[in-house]
Amino acid sequence: MIDMGERAAAEARRWIGTPYRHQGTVRGAGADCLGLLRGVWRALYGREPEEVPPYTPDWSEPQGEEVLWRAAGRHLIAKPLEQAAEGDVILFRMRDDTVAKHLGLQGRVSGVPSFIHAYSGHGVVESSLSEPWTRRIVARFAFPERI
Repeated sequence: MIDMGERAAAEARRWIGTPYRHQGTVRGAGADCLGLLRGVWRALYGREPEEVPPYTPDWSEPQGEEVLWRAAGRHLIAKPLEQAAEGDVILFRMRDDTVAKHLGLQGRVSGVPSFIHAYSGHGVVESSLSEPWTRRIVARFAFPERI
């Protein structure tokens, strides 16, 4: 039986090639990093867990609030950073002095680790989880088996 993480990674890979669109959530039409996660969630569970209000590209940087981190904690299962598994949601802090505002789904764990994410200027891609990306990870979450 395929576990929820493997299902999440497989669904995220179906989104590869989707153009980047701020607040987009539609495979093939446009998505940002949260939109990708929302689309994967809908594919796994049939509906989104909560309504997402409009947000700016800077998220909550000016206020210094970890909005994305808190939302992930409401619906996903927090896990230790070192316990990587396919399909995990990984949260990144892009600069040390800012809030965490980028996320992706773990792709490969062994060999050359990767993650699937929507990235401005690139769309939805599977990228190497290289050292520069790895050191930006601040949280890791698993999808619940059921909601």
